Amino acid sequence: MAEFELIADGLRFPEAPVVMDDGSVIVTEIEAGRITRCWPGGRKAVVATPGGGPNGLAIGPDGKLYCCNNGGFEYTESNGYLAPHGIAKDYSGGRIERIDIETGAVEILYKSGDNGVVLRGPNDIMFDSHGGFWFTDHGKVDYEKRCHDIVGIFYAKADGSFIEEVIFPSNNPNGVGLSPDGKALYAAETYTCRLMKFNITAPGKVAPDAGPGGPGIPLYRPAGYKFFDSLAMEASGNICVATIGECGISVVSPSGELVEFVATDDIFTTNIAFGGADMQDAYITLSGTGRLVKTRWNRPGLTLQY
Repeated sequence: MAEFELIADGLRFPEAPVVMDDGSVIVTEIEAGRITRCWPGGRKAVVATPGGGPNGLAIGPDGKLYCCNNGGFEYTESNGYLAPHGIAKDYSGGRIERIDIETGAVEILYKSGDNGVVLRGPNDIMFDSHGGFWFTDHGKVDYEKRCHDIVGIFYAKADGSFIEEVIFPSNNPNGVGLSPDGKALYAAETYTCRLMKFNITAPGKVAPDAGPGGPGIPLYRPAGYKFFDSLAMEASGNICVATIGECGISVVSPSGELVEFVATDDIFTTNIAFGGADMQDAYITLSGTGRLVKTRWNRPGLTLQY
């Protein structure tokens, strides 16, 4: 197992690490409905408290945080692990929020119903070079009603002027990423544990017939009882997918081969992000046990747009 440095603990299901220039890392705490900045040594400060279920994060062209808010989960806590379990009793609706890092002000940029879209549980986000962003909707499970949302993958503009569901249906997509050349969109499906590829034809558009029966090309799927969560891209084009159940990060090549598996000690290993001068500092959220850790990565991560 790789060596890990503890950056912060006591977090309530942290996800979506965003590495800042000063060496701090901003994460969401989904269970607590807040966004928190963490510094090496354990210092933490609340950036904003949007409520609901702040999930995926990215810095936008204006320097603000763009947040996929899933509206909230219920949680169970047992055997030392915190875990999401179904839709929150006080579910507040899926939305995309824009957050001022300095003031903590939260603005709803998009909500369900805008331009006819349905947002149930926005999950992960990545900006492209055109000032727009792709995001997944993971949906919700309602155990009382015995139903599971059918969801999709969206494209939106950062100025709040445009949102569209580009891919529907999608099998509860979670992580999302773009190839270094911007020509491929990747999405990690949680319950099928599939990594899917989509060929981008224009900003916010994918080829409708690239895969068998639709736009998606199945790229990789591991054996065994596992689930995919969020992902990050390496500069080489490899896709690093957080893998629940196996406890770690699966690194998959653009051709669909497993490059390596980096093991952790938390069954709910959910996210990875890259930083440092050489982009080989990897920050990983160990969500079940509430930790943010850092390790040295074998290859540099992809430098994000903003």
